[in-house]
Amino acid sequence: MLEALGDRPDKSLPTAFQDWANTKAAYRFFANENVSEDKILEGHFAASALRIQATDGPILILQDTTEFSFKRSSPEKIGFINESTGRKMKEGRHLKHTVCGLLMHASLAITAEGLPLGLTAAKFWTRNKFKGTEALKRKVNPTRVPIEQKESMRWLDNLQRSTELASSPARCVHIGDRESDIFELFCLAQDLGTHFLIRSCVDRLAEDGDTTISQVMAETQVSGTHDIHFRDKRGNQQQATLSVKHAKLTVCPPIGKQKKYQKQALGIIFAE
Repeated sequence: MLEALGDRPDKSLPTAFQDWANTKAAYRFFANENVSEDKILEGHFAASALRIQATDGPILILQDTTEFSFKRSSPEKIGFINESTGRKMKEGRHLKHTVCGLLMHASLAITAEGLPLGLTAAKFWTRNKFKGTEALKRKVNPTRVPIEQKESMRWLDNLQRSTELASSPARCVHIGDRESDIFELFCLAQDLGTHFLIRSCVDRLAEDGDTTISQVMAETQVSGTHDIHFRDKRGNQQQATLSVKHAKLTVCPPIGKQKKYQKQALGIIFAE
């Protein structure tokens, strides 16, 4: 099957497999509920675990989401990603069309020197699974919607699976962008005995709850500076000075979750 699809990657299954017997076998294979992405990638994950065990020092595990979009007249057969705004029509409205496809949230393990060790987790889904969540958020405070009902649960799933695969929680540093600024993720990392480095999105309540992270960091002394040289849009050389502060703070859970989660002692890095 891999050979046939590899020879004709842009063709339909009947064209790729040439005869009905092979085509029927391919359809049965893809329809087999016992075959999942986890089982297909099982060998790769096992190899990633062996590479992690063969290295020393910290393991950086990078998480992010990739979109696979397809052109289909019936998006519901694949699943939809989002609605895209196209060209402006004569009456002033923008033409909208549904982007159909799949989303993949993957975790990639690398060494501190940047050597890739392989994927440690991968989650595939379509937004059909979370249909109605956005409408629910308009009626209910988003912090009161259970994390299990949100797409953001993928960050926690991958963190847990990657930590278990690496079998060395203390060596792992899970890295994510603003989407990973989730209080439940902080709590899970502590429960697993692992570490994380995320880009903050929310100015959370800190200490006793009567201040915020940004207010505390505004009064924190600068630890050091870095001069950064770069080119602007016109190609001209520019320079900026980056000041770095750091502190260990007690970070409070969101108000709607304070009965369920404990405060967390987190290291804060503030770069400006």
